[in-house]
Amino acid sequence: MDDKKYWIGFNLIKGIGAVWMQSLVAYFGDLESAWKADASALMEAGLGAKLAEKVVGARTQIDLDQVLAKIEAQGITILTWADETYPNRLKEIDQPPPVLYIRGEYLMDDLFAVAIVGTRKVTPYGRQVTEEIASFLAANGITVVSGLARGVDAIAHQTALKAGGRTIAVLGSGVDKIYPPEHRALAEQMMQRGAVMSDYAVGTPPDASNFPPRNRIISGLSLAVVVIEAAETSGSLITAEFAAEQGREVFAVPGSILAPQSKGANRLLQKGAQPLLTPMDLMQALDLTRMDKQKTARKVLPSDETETLLLNTLGAEPMHVDEIRRQSELPIEKISATLVLMELKGMVRQVGGMNYVAVREGQAGYKENP
Repeated sequence: MDDKKYWIGFNLIKGIGAVWMQSLVAYFGDLESAWKADASALMEAGLGAKLAEKVVGARTQIDLDQVLAKIEAQGITILTWADETYPNRLKEIDQPPPVLYIRGEYLMDDLFAVAIVGTRKVTPYGRQVTEEIASFLAANGITVVSGLARGVDAIAHQTALKAGGRTIAVLGSGVDKIYPPEHRALAEQMMQRGAVMSDYAVGTPPDASNFPPRNRIISGLSLAVVVIEAAETSGSLITAEFAAEQGREVFAVPGSILAPQSKGANRLLQKGAQPLLTPMDLMQALDLTRMDKQKTARKVLPSDETETLLLNTLGAEPMHVDEIRRQSELPIEKISATLVLMELKGMVRQVGGMNYVAVREGQAGYKENP
């Protein structure tokens, strides 16, 4: 846990984001060395003079041990890129958050998640649809992800809990600054069967500029994003844009062409989003009918070094087992046996003729062989 204080330290410095953190780790090997480096060394790592001086100055102003102690006292979990329990699906996005602050618990089963987002000014139609979709997902063991906002977000969280499912909220503030304040009780319930998380440092107040960036995490944690009632300038559309960029499926619920709350969702449909007419559309499009088998396989057959090597060797383009053997330098027997297990887990897919492709966490499970 001690090394995490350096991640927290850099996370507290304005101007140090995912790109700079990656550069610092690559140059120094670890963030402890980077934290203790002088300005010239930081500049050699790529930081500009002003930012390097800001880092050096932060060391005299921030007591990392004290900060870490306060975070631990509040029961907040810290996950970084270096942690095995960091959400795998989130690792696949461009510039994943280096640090996640979590109240509650993120589980392996939360890899099977769908985001539900929409307007704060929800109509009776929107409420009914949100409740139906969230209840269906929760009943089928799929985690519901949203942003804890008023309207669709809150309804999705509440319904998932009521159905006995898990739900995760991603905040535009520190996890100790629940917003809106009337959702504190809801957040507390979520911490018992899910999590409240943020990449903003503990103590960060809610600010309008914080919410659009956090939407990339909502979509990044999810297999798909469902937009229910969104105005033409809705933040939900930002989430949908992030989802499309990240290779996630985007669904939109059709609405009246006369209703302002449906203009954004209808526009998404016009641009190619999948229409969501029944909750089962999600299950079929994402192949979530095989979810129980995949969950069981992930629990009984955990990843090892061989799986990691093969997954890193494979990509989106089909690769024959002979080429896999050449690149991985593993015995063909071991490769064949491991690929069978990885296919069961939904990590790879055979596309015919002993050719395989990787199924990254950002993709919708594996499909039947053609």
